Amino acid sequence: MIDLHCHILAGVDDGALDLADSVAMARQADADGVAFVCATPHIRHDHDVAIVELADRVAELNRALEAAGARARVLSGGEVAETITTRLDDAQLRAVTLGGGGRWILLEPRPGPLADSLTAAVDRLAARGLRCVIAHPERHLAPDLVERLAALVRRGALVQATAALIEGGPAAEGMLALARRGVVHVIASDAHSSHGGRPVRLSGALARLAEVEPARSHLEWIAREAPRAIVAGEEITPPFQPMP
Repeated sequence: MIDLHCHILAGVDDGALDLADSVAMARQADADGVAFVCATPHIRHDHDVAIVELADRVAELNRALEAAGARARVLSGGEVAETITTRLDDAQLRAVTLGGGGRWILLEPRPGPLADSLTAAVDRLAARGLRCVIAHPERHLAPDLVERLAALVRRGALVQATAALIEGGPAAEGMLALARRGVVHVIASDAHSSHGGRPVRLSGALARLAEVEPARSHLEWIAREAPRAIVAGEEITPPFQPMP
């Protein structure tokens, strides 16, 4: 499996505290059968992440993981804020595409209900040859959430849900309701540390998605086919459509 959203790089944002924390997160991935983890540091105004340094940081972490005997390997990426997309040039954007595939951007909507500004950001990125994976639908609960997500899907975007929120807890039923409406395409950990919070774990969420349609009929696509295509920079079309 591939974790498309994880703050495993140490010392660049609010993620892993140090190299030992990064290695411990990789061991969590190993335990859950996650072979690759996309390092997705925050690319937004309140985090001074040097995009030009990320490739070297990923390579350095992979060397450390190999030396530590961890099996998981880290791929490049970034969690790009909707509000900063116009400030990034083409080279910067492609440097933070998921897996370094040059095609898919993990896009973090601005706080509050989803708005026309997010649609405009998706369209602007599409005009630059990029497609979007929309992160954190759970943060934007509003009566028109499914309608907004469905409109983004029709424009070529996919929606990424946070695995721990599907697996259990007070948000689980709401997340499964989104899955029933056909607006959950991939899952990811959004883990920030091995010391607490969400672990690098996907299997529990996949087990819950197996309880509902249309996810149950397309679980292999959600778990493996779509993430593999995303990090490879390939074109993909969901095998199910949003439901009104």
